[in-house]
Amino acid sequence: MRISHIEAIAIDIPLTKNFGGSTYNVLKRSTVITRIHTSDGLVSNVFNGDNRAHGLEIAHLIENDLFYVIKDSNIFERERIWEKMFQLTHTASDKKLLLEAIACVDCAIWDLTGKALGRSVRELLGGYTNQLPIISIGGYYMAGKTHDDIAREISSYRDAGMSGCKFKVGGLSPEDDAARVAVARTAVGDDFMICVDANRGWNAPDAIRFGRLIEPLNISWFEEPCQWQDDVAQMAQVRRAIHIPINAGQCEYTSLGVRRLLDAQAVDFVNYDVSEGGGVSDWIRAANLCRASGVSMAHHEEAQIASHLLAAVPHGTYAECFADPARDPIWQSMWTNRPEVRSGKITISDAPGFGIELDEKQVQKFRTN
Repeated sequence: MRISHIEAIAIDIPLTKNFGGSTYNVLKRSTVITRIHTSDGLVSNVFNGDNRAHGLEIAHLIENDLFYVIKDSNIFERERIWEKMFQLTHTASDKKLLLEAIACVDCAIWDLTGKALGRSVRELLGGYTNQLPIISIGGYYMAGKTHDDIAREISSYRDAGMSGCKFKVGGLSPEDDAARVAVARTAVGDDFMICVDANRGWNAPDAIRFGRLIEPLNISWFEEPCQWQDDVAQMAQVRRAIHIPINAGQCEYTSLGVRRLLDAQAVDFVNYDVSEGGGVSDWIRAANLCRASGVSMAHHEEAQIASHLLAAVPHGTYAECFADPARDPIWQSMWTNRPEVRSGKITISDAPGFGIELDEKQVQKFRTN
């Protein structure tokens, strides 16, 4: 089963409104589809990431730089393939972008491995469970959005069958954002999971002030509370000062970056993103580090991949999606066989590999290369 050809398809889908967090804007949904062909006729079908600026560059790296070093490799030699690709990072001008391209190829190889063996990736990685609770990302900042709008939004996620919501904070004062979270909690009651995500929006004193304000609201975790330039030390400070668990890791792009979070005792959850950090192979390394440290695994978005990984290990938690139909057209319609949400959970398919099926008409409509 040797690699004979790779096709990487960059996708851009314009959105109808801006879904912004505390430090960014979202005006389109982007991803890269990776189709590796083998000498035996197998073809992978995976999509990774939401890089809204560099999809074409990632696709070019996959089809040229990475294909050059892995052509004719046996798909069962995953670690050897990964090491060959990772060697390119030592001279790469943009290491993070190259790791995103490596992630696409590595996930595609895991998809092929599952297809060759007739097993899902979830089963290959451990098969701990076949169901996961799922939450929607929401609480976005939008011009003119009122507290009544917030209440309606978070209620819509409960009505859509979600078990919870990851709510955006960090863009206002701690007091104003705490008031927004209180509105959300009142709207859905105590049996609906709410966590908050500041996207590195605050310094440590402001994050601590906010955390103490929302401690009575039954918050499951406080994600990326502190600004990027000293995030680990500040998060450790916040973690010591409040009683809400801390989650981070989506901005790391190696398992060694995850290790620094653990060494600093800065986190209770790690949401290392398979599409940012070199694929399934490196996610497994990070998950093993976390398990040994007593830290739970979450995952930043990417339910099509993340659900298999989180369901494979005993310390996996929640899958994430965008329940608002306007936020993620891929989740809503391009991924044609995505699992249904029922009573706050999804059941992971036992189809070989990741079992992903895509609407080819939409793929051709929104491809940019």
